[in-house]
Amino acid sequence: MSSRIRNLLSSVVTFSKGLIATLYICVVLSSPSEAAGNPPPEIGAPVDSLKTTELHDSFNETHHGHRHEAIDIMRPRGTPVRAVADGVIRKVFISRQGGLTIYEFDREGVYCFYYAHLDHYADQIYEGGPVARGDVIGYVGSTGDASPDAPQLHFAIFRLRPDKSWWKGEAIDPYPILLRAASKESARGEEKDRSANPKPEPASLVRSCPRSFLPLALLASSG
Repeated sequence: MSSRIRNLLSSVVTFSKGLIATLYICVVLSSPSEAAGNPPPEIGAPVDSLKTTELHDSFNETHHGHRHEAIDIMRPRGTPVRAVADGVIRKVFISRQGGLTIYEFDREGVYCFYYAHLDHYADQIYEGGPVARGDVIGYVGSTGDASPDAPQLHFAIFRLRPDKSWWKGEAIDPYPILLRAASKESARGEEKDRSANPKPEPASLVRSCPRSFLPLALLASSG
C-alpha cells in the first residue's frame, strides 16, 4: 500500500472519529435542561493538550459501590491541573475518597467544578481566592481511594442548588462538555500550527526552485 493511500485512509479514520464525537456532543447537549434555560457550561480543559481519545464516559458506571457521576483523566503524577472557568475557590478539602480536592464555583455561582485525587495544591490556592480559567490550581495525583499506581484527575460538574452548598448539587455528565472543550483546543492547536508553518503558494514554490527542476515543481504545485 502506497504512503499516499495510507495517508488518505488515516485522514478518513480521523475525520470519522471527529464526526462521531461532534454528533455525540450535539445529541447530549440538546437536553431538556438546556431547553429550560440551563445550558451546559462553556469550560476549558482541566489539563493541557487534552485529546478526545483520552476521555471515557463513566458517569453512570459504578465505582466503589456508588454511581461515578464524574470522569477520570489519566495523566502522569505532577501534571498541572488548571481551573476550567473564571471563578472562586469555594472549598479546599481532604476526604477519604477524593483525597486532596478542590471545589471551584463559577463566577455566576451556577456551577461547581470538582477536582479530586490531587497530589498537592498550587501555592497560591486558598479558600475564597479568585481564579481565572487556565490558572494552575493543583497537580495530578492518586490521593484518596485512587490506585497508587494510576495517578488521575477525577473531575465532576454540579449545578448548584439555591443554598449554594459546595457539597451538594445536581450532577452533570462532564464527558460531552469536555469533548467539546478538547475539540476546540485541538482546533486551536491546528490553526496555530498552520499559522506557524504556512503552506507555500504554488507561484512561490516555482520561483524558489532552480530552473533545471521547474517541471518537478510544477507537478508538485498541481498535486
